[in-house]
Amino acid sequence: MTLSSDYLVGIDLGTSNCAVAYIDPRRGPDAPVQDFPITQAIRPADIRPGPLLPSAIYLPHAEELSPETYALPWDAAPSYIVGEFARWQGARVPARLITSAKSWLSHSGVDRTAAILPWGAPLDVEKMSPVEASSRLLLHMRNAWNDAHPDAPLETLEVVITVPASFDEVARALTVTAARHAGFEKFTLLEEPQAAFYDFTARHRHNLETVLEGIGLVLVVDVGGGTSDFTLVQVGQDQTLRRIAVGEHLMLGGDNMDAAIARRAEEQMTAGGRKLSATQWSELLQASRAAKESLLSASSPETYHVSVLAEGGRLIGGSMSAKLSREDIERIVLDGFFPPCGPNDLPRRATRVALQEFGLPYAQDAAVMRQLAGFLHTHAAAGRPDAVLMNGGVFNSPAIAARLVEVVSSWWPGASGIRVLEHQSLELAVARGAAWYGMVRRGMGRRIGGGAAHSFYVGLETKRGEEPKALCLIPRGAEEGQTLELGGRTFNLTLGRPVQFPLFTSASDRVVSSGEIVTVGDDLHALPPIHTVLKS
Repeated sequence: MTLSSDYLVGIDLGTSNCAVAYIDPRRGPDAPVQDFPITQAIRPADIRPGPLLPSAIYLPHAEELSPETYALPWDAAPSYIVGEFARWQGARVPARLITSAKSWLSHSGVDRTAAILPWGAPLDVEKMSPVEASSRLLLHMRNAWNDAHPDAPLETLEVVITVPASFDEVARALTVTAARHAGFEKFTLLEEPQAAFYDFTARHRHNLETVLEGIGLVLVVDVGGGTSDFTLVQVGQDQTLRRIAVGEHLMLGGDNMDAAIARRAEEQMTAGGRKLSATQWSELLQASRAAKESLLSASSPETYHVSVLAEGGRLIGGSMSAKLSREDIERIVLDGFFPPCGPNDLPRRATRVALQEFGLPYAQDAAVMRQLAGFLHTHAAAGRPDAVLMNGGVFNSPAIAARLVEVVSSWWPGASGIRVLEHQSLELAVARGAAWYGMVRRGMGRRIGGGAAHSFYVGLETKRGEEPKALCLIPRGAEEGQTLELGGRTFNLTLGRPVQFPLFTSASDRVVSSGEIVTVGDDLHALPPIHTVLKS
C-alpha cells in the first residue's frame, strides 16, 4: 500500500471547546495519534498554544483594546479575538461575545445564515451569522496549523470534522459551508459519538477482539457543552461494528449545568437583596463554568471561590463572591441532570424556562438520565447494552460517571452490571478519534458501518381531511453510494409553476423501505421544503 506523506487531521468543532489531533500515515498502522496545541490569545499580550480552543469569539470596540495585546503570529491586527482571551474578555463585556455557535447552527427557528450573533447585542455591534462564526473558529485552527506546519498547509490535507450524531441534514450542510468558507478543501464529516468510539478502537487497535469479548452492544453517551448525544454500536460475532441507532437532537449539556451552578452562586451573592446585572450574570456564568471544570476534575480542590465585579454606588471597586464546594457541584449536577429514574421514566414535557431567554431551544427536561431512558425505550428492540463508553468533561467526576452506570444497570436488575469502556481523555477523544478515522478510511483499522443515521421522506399531496402522507426516499441504514428504487410508483407532477416539496426525517426504529408511503406522525420531523419550478 502506498501511503501519502500528508498528515491526517481530526477537528472537534465543539460547542464549548475545539480540539485538533493528527496522525502521520507514513508510520503505518502503528502510527500514534498526536494532539495539536492551538496557538491563541490567553490573556492580554499572552499568546501561546493551548490544548483546547474555547469556541468563543469576541468583537472588540475600535477603542477598547490595543490590537497588539491579541496579535497572532499570522495576523498582526486581527479584527476579532478567538479562544481563551475572547471568553475571558467576553465575560466582562457580554454584548460583544459569541458562544455556542454550533448550537445556533442547529437552531431551525432562526435564519442561520443571517447576522444574528451575539444574540440580543446592541445595534453598534457588528454581528455575524452562526455559519460565519463557525467558519471563523475553523479558520483560526487552520491558521494555527499552517503557522506550525508551513510545509503541510491544512487546506491541502485530508481533514475530518465532527458534528453531533443528531445534527439534521441542514445543520450538516451548514457545517460544510462553514468549512468551505474557512478554506478547507478535502474534508469529511463524522458523528461525534462515533469519533469517541474510534478513539477507543485506536487505543486498542492490537487487542480490540479481547477488550470487546462478550460485548454485543455498546451505548455511547456523549454529554458535551451544548448537546447530549446517544448512540448504539452493535458488535458482530466477527467483531464487525455497526451503528444501529442515534438519538434525537438534544440541546442539553454543559451550558445548562453552568447556568444551574451560577444560580446557586447567585443565591449566595444576592442574599442581601442585591441583584446581578446582565454583565455580572455573564461574568458569573463564565466563573461557574471554571468552577465546574475545576471541582469535577480528577484532582480537584475541595472548594472554589467565584466572584464578579460589583457595580454602582458604594460598591464600585469591590466584588461579590460565593464559595462552591465539590459536593455542591456534584449535587447540582447529580440531582438536576443525572437523577435516579426508572427505565420507563420518559422525558417530561413542560413550558420552557431558565435558559430559553437566551434564544436557544434547550431541552425541556434537563435530566440526562430521563432523556437516555427515552432513547433506550425508543430503541428497545436493540436489547440491553453490554457496555457504555462515556465522553465529555462532565464525566471527569467519578461520582457522575458512577451515577450513570448505576442507573443504567438498574434498568436490567436481573443482569450483571454494565461494563465501562475506559477512556484516556474526555476532552480530546473526539478529535483523536476523528484523526484515526482518516486511517480507517485508508483501510487501516476497524470501520463502523451503519449507513444513514436517519430515514428521509418527501410529503405527498392528500385530500382535505385526510392524514398527511409521505414517501420514503432513503431508509435508515442505507449505505453511501447505494442505488435505491421507489418500487415502480407513478406520480402526478405540477409543471410550469412554483411548487414545494415538504421534506421529513426520522431516527425511529420503524422498518420502512424505499418507496413505501407512511402517515406523517410524531416520529417524522420536518426539514425545510424544496421550492422549485418543474419544467416539462
